[in-house]
Amino acid sequence: MPVARIPDADVPGTIDRMRKGERRAIASVITELERLSAAAPALLRSLQAHLGHALVVGFTGPPGAGKSTLVNAIIMQLRQQGRTVGVIAVDPSSPVSGGAILGDRIRMTAALDDDGVFVRSLASRGYLGGLSPAAVRIIDALDGAGFDVVLLETVGTGQNEIDVAEVADIRVVIAAPGLGDDIQAMKSGLLEIADVIVVNKADRPGAEQTMQQLIGALSIRATMAEKVPVLKTSAINGEGVPKLIETLDHLGGKVRAEDSVSRRRRRARYLIARAASDIVTNRIKAGGKGSLDTLADSVLSGTMTPHAAATRLLED
Repeated sequence: MPVARIPDADVPGTIDRMRKGERRAIASVITELERLSAAAPALLRSLQAHLGHALVVGFTGPPGAGKSTLVNAIIMQLRQQGRTVGVIAVDPSSPVSGGAILGDRIRMTAALDDDGVFVRSLASRGYLGGLSPAAVRIIDALDGAGFDVVLLETVGTGQNEIDVAEVADIRVVIAAPGLGDDIQAMKSGLLEIADVIVVNKADRPGAEQTMQQLIGALSIRATMAEKVPVLKTSAINGEGVPKLIETLDHLGGKVRAEDSVSRRRRRARYLIARAASDIVTNRIKAGGKGSLDTLADSVLSGTMTPHAAATRLLED
């Protein structure tokens, strides 16, 4: 566990300054929670009384759909309405160095010189679901700081990017005309988690065709409990953005009717599942320890299924 940069004695004062909107305090708390330092448990305990206010909206979709530009347009609209906005922009990490460019915030010009907006860039750290567990802790920090809405923009790697379904209160799947095979991939993946579908870059040719493709895909969704709205936007000129925010507010009303503890408990379950997955993955990668090689040989010979081997590994 990394060394704490906020001493335990300073935690109450730091949380108080964060609640008053001091950006340095917000950044410090986020950094400690992202690092999961020795100060994190005390910070999370101090935040408990202030959590459950923010509406968490997740944005996902294939690369090139214009997620960052659309999020920027939404920030502008929300700020005009007087609402404060926290943003978590997750960028893909290098599989070699583990670093990330963290360039999404370059397109979020609405956040510049505005104390009502706080943007935090975050590397995905190789998690294929488009999020790292640190994102969930940062949601708590922004919620505890009093932001009205937290916008979570995920990596944008395709249909595997569904972790946002476990973390966000509302899931927005973004597509754009001309993405070709990415739209086909969405039909078998991301559409299953969508609360709202947006065809961005609606000023481009093919937008209506893309919209009809997605509506058709939704019509045959076996798990579809109610109609998922499909909207068109143009993030560049703001077309359709007010309608999108109106839709988010409508869905947000239903979300707020749910117990906030239940919403937060869902995110905690995600963290536990990720931690358990990491423990198992690390044990397997270490190899050669205990009965792991024996289990591997049993799977190779066909005398044991991978599921049975995994169960045995967890029991050891």
